[in-house]
Amino acid sequence: MDVIEVIVTKRDGGELSTQHIDWVIDAYTRGEVADEQMSSLAMAILLNGMNRREIADWTQAMIRSGERMDWSMLDRPTADKHSTGGVGDKITLPLAPLVAACGAYVPQLSGRGLGHTGGTLDKLESIPGWRASLSNDEMLGVIRASGAVVCAAGTGLAPADKKLYALRDVTGTVESIPLIASSIMSKKIAEGTGALVLDVKVGSGAFMKNVDNARELAETMVALGTDAGVRTVALLTAMDRPLGRAVGNALEVAESVEVLAGGGPEDVVELTVRLAREMLELAGVSGVRDPADALKDGSAMDAWRRMISAQGGDPDGLLPVAAESMTLEVPSTGVITKLDAYAVGLAAWRLGAGRARKEDPVSFGAGITLHVKPGDVVREGQPLMTLHADETSRFDRALQALEGGYAVGEAGSEELLPLVIDRIT
Repeated sequence: MDVIEVIVTKRDGGELSTQHIDWVIDAYTRGEVADEQMSSLAMAILLNGMNRREIADWTQAMIRSGERMDWSMLDRPTADKHSTGGVGDKITLPLAPLVAACGAYVPQLSGRGLGHTGGTLDKLESIPGWRASLSNDEMLGVIRASGAVVCAAGTGLAPADKKLYALRDVTGTVESIPLIASSIMSKKIAEGTGALVLDVKVGSGAFMKNVDNARELAETMVALGTDAGVRTVALLTAMDRPLGRAVGNALEVAESVEVLAGGGPEDVVELTVRLAREMLELAGVSGVRDPADALKDGSAMDAWRRMISAQGGDPDGLLPVAAESMTLEVPSTGVITKLDAYAVGLAAWRLGAGRARKEDPVSFGAGITLHVKPGDVVREGQPLMTLHADETSRFDRALQALEGGYAVGEAGSEELLPLVIDRIT
């Protein structure tokens, strides 16, 4: 088959056949199709789209490029969750042990942060000794010991997606919904879970800035999961403001532990419990135990401690703390009407909490502690947020990112999305 034929078909608005897709994904994985040719095809897909059958074929071809994990030897059903990413989105950390404490196994493959969005593995690596890279046998051992595992995907899982993801990042084709959906779902389906809940973020701090685009992505991914035999549901959730009060790796771990101890910010607790209930219902173990109770009675915390210990981490270890801090004050008396997720995420990134390239290191202690949330009544001079960094030289650029990112006004003038906007089945 000729790669030029495949490119021209999609360039001219045509429909790629199953044979086209199977061949081009396999050939690209083997190196027979060059990066510049695949980038041309990706751009054609961005401009002309794909139908449901094409997206399903593309997803399955990427799954077949590597291994598919199997958890059928486990004595409980499995459930997983995927978030499209945001600011302060530490939900995976309390969620995985919480669902495990309520009767389902959670095998979760997670990623690292890039740009203003944080990565689950970066957060967990701030815990002394914790390991992200596990063999399949080690994953199984951690699940059996604690009920949940959160780790990096191995090199054998959807290798076509790894190549294509890196290419899209440098060719202006990241925004394609067919390519986003197939990238996420090829990994999640190959992961072998029986049930999947998708947390599709909406707002300035998310990849999807508006509800319509988020809904299209969610519907596409739910269809892909359903077609592949994975029970799949999506929630559209707000990312116009940060989740919780902590943004940054170790800061978010500490906040997650607060949630597991029965406390923590109201929005983080609410979303964690809602996602846990969705996962348990899809896995067929709802009603056995309510997640809200498991947070209060300490069983979720017990599962967390077992999970962290099983991956070499010290659940009692001291978390990294940034060397420098700076506290900003509320500029005037009134109500917090705006606390923009993107501005806060960008500032945290500039403080050292994120990375510009995948190979860059992160500062585990860097980030932002929010002392107020949208809707809070405030007075002039009280603490607004505290910036944390290892070098004071980082504060100026973080402050630039925050310009226009927060506002004080009158009560009732806030324009905020509901925390859970919609449920897609």
